[in-house]
Amino acid sequence: MPITVLKVIIVYINVIGFCCCFRNDASPTGKTADIPAIAKYFSTKGRYEEVNPYLIDDILAVNRSILQPPSAQCRQIHLTAVIRHGTRYPTTKNVKKMQKLYDLVKSSAAGKDSWLREIQTQWTMWYTEDMDGRLVQKGVNDHKHLAVRLSKLFPSLISEEKLRGGFIKFITSSKHRCVNSTLSFKAGLTKLWGITDQEFDHTVNDALMRFFDKCTKFVEEVENNLSALVEVDKFKQGPEMRRVQEKIADRLRVPYSLITDDMAEAAFYLCAYEFAINTVNSPWCRLFDEVDGQVMEYANDLKHYWKRAYGYDINSKSSCILFHDLFSRLDKAANESGQQVTEAVTIQVGHAETLLPLLTLLGFSKDSDPLTSTNYASQTGRSFRTSYMLPYAANLVLVLYDCGGGDLRLQPLLNEKPVAFPGLTDQKDPMPLYQDVKDHYRELLRGCDFETVCQLFKHTAEV
Repeated sequence: MPITVLKVIIVYINVIGFCCCFRNDASPTGKTADIPAIAKYFSTKGRYEEVNPYLIDDILAVNRSILQPPSAQCRQIHLTAVIRHGTRYPTTKNVKKMQKLYDLVKSSAAGKDSWLREIQTQWTMWYTEDMDGRLVQKGVNDHKHLAVRLSKLFPSLISEEKLRGGFIKFITSSKHRCVNSTLSFKAGLTKLWGITDQEFDHTVNDALMRFFDKCTKFVEEVENNLSALVEVDKFKQGPEMRRVQEKIADRLRVPYSLITDDMAEAAFYLCAYEFAINTVNSPWCRLFDEVDGQVMEYANDLKHYWKRAYGYDINSKSSCILFHDLFSRLDKAANESGQQVTEAVTIQVGHAETLLPLLTLLGFSKDSDPLTSTNYASQTGRSFRTSYMLPYAANLVLVLYDCGGGDLRLQPLLNEKPVAFPGLTDQKDPMPLYQDVKDHYRELLRGCDFETVCQLFKHTAEV
């Protein structure tokens, strides 16, 4: 999309205060209540606040003590953030599943519990297919608030002076929920600083933010390959999922045969969306206890593990283009240290499918044993939990510090929490030397060529 057209869109949306992009998010019924017991198992449908519970009391709270440079000399010179879009409506595919379940409950459920009667007599199916994954008002706020918190954490980088001076760059996926999240992030900053006399561009770049669509090997061997998710299919037919379905059928008082794995998933999503969008502890949540929530989370984790993460090498390698882009920006800032860094901040907004392959390529949340359909019981303490890695507005932030005398340091933050680069010798150092990080990822920096790894058929000479 030409930059001039993007400018027009930005001005138009800013003038009308985002109203055209978002519906009234109020659910027809439901009480704002306590947090569902299963909220911490919602996988990629979970709120950011479940990962950082202190935000429930103060959505703009930050903990600056997590930033502990080795000396007072250290100054922040560059920040790159890869951020998932904010809270969204369900996709058309999921709305269809939810509608099917709702129709079944309305017509066939014979249970007498008050929460079931509430679904049958008061709750109406307000999700429509045309919502199709669009950003909701909560998603707007996710990014507005994140922008303010990051500016409080890194005031020398995310500042009014840097924004006005063009030192903060914005890049987004072309999907409406990502563009609108980017607009919301910018709106959070302009409102914070009372900026009304200047507009700020963003660039749509699907090659970076939707690389998975453009990696032929991934599309053919994983995305469009039915056998790629065989472990997921086996788990859905296994004893743990079967028990969840039976318990749902018992609570509704319908025959077991009517509750398929799709029905169980639809019920789980109804609970998750009602809570994420409207902060409502919906009667749909009563179809699950905490054990059920853990099983449903594992089913989702299995899917993401095999489709976007450690299940297949191409899943992570598809993000090579984004990996190289990140390090090229860091290198550029490193080379400019000691003077005005031309790109102080890069904000890149994409999807869970953007962030997870990159986190995998970097080695985060890798367990010693792979997730499979048969080891659910032994994986209860696993690191790979998408509920904690990939809530709405999940973010990976890399901050480059210049500590003087050529001492450059890099701090990674995942969802505003310090993390260590997996495999580095000193796992206790929150800000390792930038050169040590580059040495650790040497093979990827030398190779990991997107065109090469994503081509479907290797030449004989390369085998």
